[in-house]
Amino acid sequence: MKNIYVLICARGGSKGIKNKNLLKLKNESLVSLAIKLGKKTKLIKDVFVSTDSKKIAREALKHKALVPFLRPTFLSNDRSPEILVWKHALNFLENKLDLKVDFLLILPVTSPLRKLIDITNVIKIALREDCDVVFTGCKSNRSPYFNMVKISKNKNINLVCKSKRNIFFRQEAPAIYDLCTVAYVVKASFLKRTNNLYKGKTRMLEIPRHRAVDIDNKFDYKIAKFLSE
Repeated sequence: MKNIYVLICARGGSKGIKNKNLLKLKNESLVSLAIKLGKKTKLIKDVFVSTDSKKIAREALKHKALVPFLRPTFLSNDRSPEILVWKHALNFLENKLDLKVDFLLILPVTSPLRKLIDITNVIKIALREDCDVVFTGCKSNRSPYFNMVKISKNKNINLVCKSKRNIFFRQEAPAIYDLCTVAYVVKASFLKRTNNLYKGKTRMLEIPRHRAVDIDNKFDYKIAKFLSE
C-alpha cells in the first residue's frame, strides 16, 4: 500500500476575487469542499493544507484537515511557482513530521465541481502505470492547428502550429486538451529532483468539461454556482 497524502494549497491573497479560496458553493467554502472530498478518498492517508492565511488555516482545521505550518511569504505571492509550494510541503512532511510519502495528491480548491471518481481514477492511473505525474484535462474547443492564431511582426495572422497538410475541419486536427485543476498526482521522489513536471513519465485523465471549471474570476464563479445547483 502506497503512502498517498492530499495536499491542498490555498493562499490568502487573490487579485481576481478577494478571499477567493473561501468563496462558497451551497454554503460550503471552496477549502472545505476540497478537504471533504479528499477525506472521502479511501486511497489516501491524510489531508494537509498549505496556506499563509490564518483565516484559511482556521477553516481547514474546522474541517479536520492538518495545518502543521503557515506557508512562508516568499511562496505566497501571485508569482510563486506552484511546484515550489509542493516541494516545500513535501520537505516539511518528510523532514519535520517524519512521514514516508510516496505520492502527493494535489487538489486545487478552485475546481469545486470535481467528483470522487475523478480523484480515485487519477490515483489508480498513477499506481497502475507507476507515473511520475498524472494530470487532468478536458478536450479543448480550439486547436492551434485549426483556429488558434498568432500575429507576426508584419501583422500577418498565422496558425500557432503548422501541419504538413491543410486542415479544413477541427475534427481533422490532432486531439488537443486543456489541462485543468481537478487534480494532480505527483510521485514524491520525482518531485524532489525536478523543476519541470513534464520531464517525467506523465499521463492524463480526461475530465468532462462541466466538472473542470476553474474559478479564476467572478465569471468563473458564476458558472460554478450555476452548474452546482
